[in-house]
Amino acid sequence: MLTINQIKEQKENIATKLSVRNKDFTELLNKAIKEDDNRKSIQKELDETLAKSNQFAKNIGLLFKDGKHEEANNAKQEAIKLKDVAKELSEKMNSSKSDLLTILYEIPNIPHPSVPKGKTDEDNLLIRKGGIIPELKNKVPHWELADKFDIIDFELGNKITGAGFPVYKGKGAKIQRALIAFFLDEADKAGYTEIMPPLMINEASGVGTGQLPDKEGQMYHMNEDNLFMIPTAEVPVTNIYRDVILNAEDFPIKMTAYSSCFRREAGSYGKDVRGLNRLHQFDKIEIVHIEHPDKSYETLEKMVAYVETLVQKLELPYRIVRLCGGDLGFTSALTYDFEVYSAGQDKWLEVSSISNFESFQANRLKLRYKEKGKKQTKLAHTLNGSALALPRILAAILENNYSEEGIKIPKVLQKFLNFDIIK
Repeated sequence: MLTINQIKEQKENIATKLSVRNKDFTELLNKAIKEDDNRKSIQKELDETLAKSNQFAKNIGLLFKDGKHEEANNAKQEAIKLKDVAKELSEKMNSSKSDLLTILYEIPNIPHPSVPKGKTDEDNLLIRKGGIIPELKNKVPHWELADKFDIIDFELGNKITGAGFPVYKGKGAKIQRALIAFFLDEADKAGYTEIMPPLMINEASGVGTGQLPDKEGQMYHMNEDNLFMIPTAEVPVTNIYRDVILNAEDFPIKMTAYSSCFRREAGSYGKDVRGLNRLHQFDKIEIVHIEHPDKSYETLEKMVAYVETLVQKLELPYRIVRLCGGDLGFTSALTYDFEVYSAGQDKWLEVSSISNFESFQANRLKLRYKEKGKKQTKLAHTLNGSALALPRILAAILENNYSEEGIKIPKVLQKFLNFDIIK
């Protein structure tokens, strides 16, 4: 969330930078400034009313002491009126604060200067490619391979729950477990602290990382308890540091977490959601960084390099793209996407997004830090990325490694399994 001071001091500059998102936010910025001015006006009136009320309270005692009972009683009545006025102004003040917060929640993060202009994923900027696209005699999509080798049952998942909830069976389930172990082991080697978070969050946690109110329609909600199923482990893990003041020496903070993730994916349909391409429940390993603002973009590049090692070790063809303004997430200042090539579908599948949110989440979270020897606090920077999401990684592994012999398992996963090929 942007601060109102940021908006007031840099309104024109912010409006220009936000225009990269292909929308004019000037009216919303003006609305925020107007509401803040209204809040300040109410605050001034409230302060003056409370000051008068306090003065009357002091005078009442003196008037009674001097025997001026009539004047004292009159002052008492005025003090009661002022209390009523103060109560009304206080309610107006709280309402204005709430209205301002609602407006600020509608304003997305300011894109980094390196974010390219564009409207859709077709306008994303290719950074680099890696790996070799396999030349296969038979290109078979993973959903057909899953059925052929009896390793994933989409129809059974549909029976038990509904579309988007596959059942992994036998070697399919074991590969899932192997991928989780591989990703967590790699994160441990890279110095990440492993977290096992809750799979449900409260409303404050959703607001803290920006899923609420922006993505409310995409989240599963338990009305009775007002809890939400997590869309990613980023949310509970980052919220560990909600309402926390760190010391600058605490940086960098590096955390990783495996979790199931839950997304309604409302409006998703067609060939792009077939098989493992888009699910309502899926497994993912997340990496989260809390960082000093001076080092967050250096950290972002390190995170990209780390995720690149994962796809390289899995021997998957990949490409890295920088998201354009139209494809950039609401909370992100800069995002890199990793895509792996899916031979059976002859297309690139997104498997990771790595983002720097700068202070946008930290402002919502009230996540601050202070330099050594200083009392003043500043907003920290937060970053996160998938390392990695399992469904499309598994889809690419199945499709890219299929031959008449069977499906070969990448070498780095074989130590977690008792087989090196699915026959």
